[in-house]
Amino acid sequence: MTEHLSLSEDAALAEVKTATLMESLPWLQKFHGETFVLKFGGNAMVDPALIDAFAQDVVYLSMVGIRPVVVHGGGPQITRMLERLGIPTEFRVGYRYTSPEAMEIVRMVLTGQISRDLVGRINHHGPFAVAISGEDAGLFIGERITGDDHGKPVDLGLVGEVVGVQPQIVRAQLDAGRVPVVSSIAPEGECGAQPLNVNADRAASALAVALGAAKLVLLTNVGGLYRDWPDPTSLVSQITADELEQMLPSLESGMIPKMRACLDAVRGGVPQAHVVDGRRPHSALLEIFTQSGIGTLVTPEPDAADGAQTSEASIERR
Repeated sequence: MTEHLSLSEDAALAEVKTATLMESLPWLQKFHGETFVLKFGGNAMVDPALIDAFAQDVVYLSMVGIRPVVVHGGGPQITRMLERLGIPTEFRVGYRYTSPEAMEIVRMVLTGQISRDLVGRINHHGPFAVAISGEDAGLFIGERITGDDHGKPVDLGLVGEVVGVQPQIVRAQLDAGRVPVVSSIAPEGECGAQPLNVNADRAASALAVALGAAKLVLLTNVGGLYRDWPDPTSLVSQITADELEQMLPSLESGMIPKMRACLDAVRGGVPQAHVVDGRRPHSALLEIFTQSGIGTLVTPEPDAADGAQTSEASIERR
């Protein structure tokens, strides 16, 4: 009797696995050969099990014919290294003030540690990944920014934003069948030698636009966008660019750069941008290859000519 129950349970589990695989089939067909940009960061980057799960997701995407590009930040690791070296960490109006001394640590941690670790974990499954800095071959062009404190400018040090992308180096690696792992550093100006610390979400968004990516996926520390944070029942499954822009001023400060990155991406031509919980193993695959998804999907406004198809589009979320 026990053996019979065990066999029945195995059969039921096999049916669930089969149904899951079949659910992914339309998305595998739709996105075969397309480029996805995935931003990896936050608390998921300090949990070895979550890093390994993410590496497996990246390899899976590559093996099924999708062209993944990884962009990463590294705030927790940078803070930890600065503390170890006795360099003060200061935040001004939500930004890490980056002195020249701190910038050396940012550069070392992002390009010398995190990129190499991600590449190694992906390559555990085969020779897929290669590390690229935003400084390499002029990939990113940065511009220094200042903060704003109720109308007063705030010096942020060597903090910038990506104002230009020359994606040839990334395309070359994709065409060679490799997975680019990109660190979020940008030289100041087209020929600038001064590296700038740039927001990884915004860098990933700019790269997705430049590559003509089919998706931008941001892995973060919450389940997605909430209309009434922290009410877990207020998770927004799908939202248009115009709706999101109206919500931006009311969002928590930590979510604004992520949702702005999604907004910039879809308005720059990326058809779909996602925010998912990177603390959940394999969250990227669950979001991409299931009908309901688990996070928040941002889409452009439907064209007036497509109005008749709106109800169908809302049903076919992915």
